[in-house]
Amino acid sequence: MYLQKEKKAEIFKKYGKDEKDTGSSEAQIALFTYRIKHLTEHVKSNHKDYVTTRSLTQLVGKRRALLNYLYNRDIERYRAIIKALGLRK
Repeated sequence: MYLQKEKKAEIFKKYGKDEKDTGSSEAQIALFTYRIKHLTEHVKSNHKDYVTTRSLTQLVGKRRALLNYLYNRDIERYRAIIKALGLRK
């Protein structure tokens, strides 16, 4: 599996409050971004894998919804996570 427990804990520790903080918007956005990058590489080499393509599209939509939520709630946190992850709007 590409996503080990240690890697998830590292992502949550870096972008959340601590490694147990799995529910904050920033932590979830960071995890989705990691998964999106991995799936994008997979789809590039396996362009007929439609199930993974659909999963990738769903993940992007979930991340977009969380980013919109964060944008409406706290613009500073939104700008910080965008800058930290290198996302574009």
